[in-house]
Amino acid sequence: MDYIPLLLVSGFFLWVWDAPRTHHKLRQMVCLLPVLLCIQYMSWRLINTVWTESDDSLLAQSWIWGVWSIEVLACIEVAVFLLIMSRTNTRSKQADQHQMPSPLPAVDIFIPTYNEPLDVLEKTIVAATAVDYPHKTIWVLDDGKRDWLRTFCKELGVCYLTRADNQHAKAGNMNHALTHAQGQFIAVFDADFVPSQNFIRRTLGFFSDPSVGIVQTPQHFYNKDPIQTNLGLMQIYPDEQRLFFDHMAASRDAWQAAFCCGSCSIMRRQAVDAIGGIPTQSITEDLLTTLVMLRKGYQTIYLNERLSVGLAAESIEGFFVQRERWCRGAIQSLFLNAGPLGPGLSTMQRILFFPTSWLTQYTVRLMLIAIPLAYLLLGWLPFHFTDTADMVFYQLPVFLSFFLAMRWLIGGHFSPLVSGPVGLFSSFRLGPTVVASLIKPFGKPFKVTPKGSGASSGRQVDLFSLGMILACMGLTLMGLLLNVVPELAVVSHDEFFPIAMFWSMLNVISLGLAALLCFEGPRLRKEERFLLAEAGVVHDGESNYPVQIIDASVDGCKLAISQADSALFKKGTASLTVQNVGRVMIQPVRQNQALLAATFEYNSKAQRNAMICKLFSGRYTTVSPADSSTRQLISSLWEKTFNG
Repeated sequence: MDYIPLLLVSGFFLWVWDAPRTHHKLRQMVCLLPVLLCIQYMSWRLINTVWTESDDSLLAQSWIWGVWSIEVLACIEVAVFLLIMSRTNTRSKQADQHQMPSPLPAVDIFIPTYNEPLDVLEKTIVAATAVDYPHKTIWVLDDGKRDWLRTFCKELGVCYLTRADNQHAKAGNMNHALTHAQGQFIAVFDADFVPSQNFIRRTLGFFSDPSVGIVQTPQHFYNKDPIQTNLGLMQIYPDEQRLFFDHMAASRDAWQAAFCCGSCSIMRRQAVDAIGGIPTQSITEDLLTTLVMLRKGYQTIYLNERLSVGLAAESIEGFFVQRERWCRGAIQSLFLNAGPLGPGLSTMQRILFFPTSWLTQYTVRLMLIAIPLAYLLLGWLPFHFTDTADMVFYQLPVFLSFFLAMRWLIGGHFSPLVSGPVGLFSSFRLGPTVVASLIKPFGKPFKVTPKGSGASSGRQVDLFSLGMILACMGLTLMGLLLNVVPELAVVSHDEFFPIAMFWSMLNVISLGLAALLCFEGPRLRKEERFLLAEAGVVHDGESNYPVQIIDASVDGCKLAISQADSALFKKGTASLTVQNVGRVMIQPVRQNQALLAATFEYNSKAQRNAMICKLFSGRYTTVSPADSSTRQLISSLWEKTFNG
């Protein structure tokens, strides 16, 4: 009888496993099952393990109620997440069917910038000039007031704008640009996001619906984020934001709760004017723009197509600058009349725009560390324990159903082996941000995420997070050691003891992996290499040699050459014909049997710009398709832990 819920959960997922993830009813059933089991579990917890008579001290009893309250928060977070994921939407077919408006309206492309270096800005501005749309005006909005950028813009024939002050950061910068721009639509790209040539043509047709105020597209990245780099998972696990942009954003769109993410979006100028310009009350002006537009009858929709590519945070510092801004901005919205608690929104919109995850996730993750610690060091049980059979009957089905639901819904974009350590790593820095934002939501200035050559370089260490992680790990190990020595044991070896031991060992493993995230991985290249796998021709004097271009960056490439020709490329400079770029001078720098690495020497700026447009066109990627099988994840994490 104790195992019947586990068997039923397993049987249900065996039944649905190969079914299409877009099947509406099945998707709802998959999302509903963990929620129903969670309600059953929390009811049992309250009635049988919390609300009972005991001889515990007031502190121990308060701890039991506190643990139950945190579990309630966790269940609410899970329920809201599964509510969002119970629907999904795709708009690619809709984009295929749209006809371009006639006559074609004018579109302004805004590129707000503050301190980004040329190696970041060059790609974005050059690619913007190559966007396939005749009636476009490109505006580089420079809050850094840099003369070299003004000159660069003049050379490319794009508009350069600056202003007297930097009030309201990015939002103020765009509002200033609105006084100069005259287009009917505004496409926005952060300084590190490179638009594809077909961005406007794929998005503009959605505005034939007069209720559409913003079309948001996903943010894809051509570099490895700190999670992938620091854990050595570059080729087998997707970047940390893929869950949101590939799955959650599409699901939110199905609920009419998609929101603007700041970059890679296009807005109706009439809608922006109707709300009085870009809102400046929050440091996340993008989210607030969606909320204010909703109240004016304009919706944000989501087209889940890769129409741009950008830089993920490249360092631990950048990762936390970005997340702290998002966290604080989401919490700020609670204190604004235009936020989710203000008038003019439906109940469902309030639920889906409420920052539930930001407010709960870090407390829940830290509590998972604290529960076995309180038991092993202080003897405080997290609840009045009944017996192991009850845990098997009530608790394990919840965990199993949620895990299987996540794997069914999002596949390899979820693994507890990675999400657990990443959550812990984030909690020690972002947990205090949540508390500080609730106490004093406003007053902290907007901070730009460092990118490109402006990002920190070298092997940095997050000493604060590392110290907290090692302290928790040390206390957990001390609790384990104390309680295996009878003379020192704090707790009796009751039925909960083996559960606490197993839980503690899992925490030690998770903390160990979180500690690895505190050490900055090396950035091996200044420029990321895109996988090309296309034919090229090397010209060496009077001779031509067919080669395979394996990968390329703006600075250089790797070529596959035949063994017979390998000796010919050692003597110096040659040239390489690249599709859509022409003949580029190359300088061999390294040769390993049939592989040749070379740097590019461009004949002109136009040729370099052509290479930028080719690589960042959206046809290429910088990583092989991710294979996040559990076996490979374990193997890679083991290798990173013990071999560095």
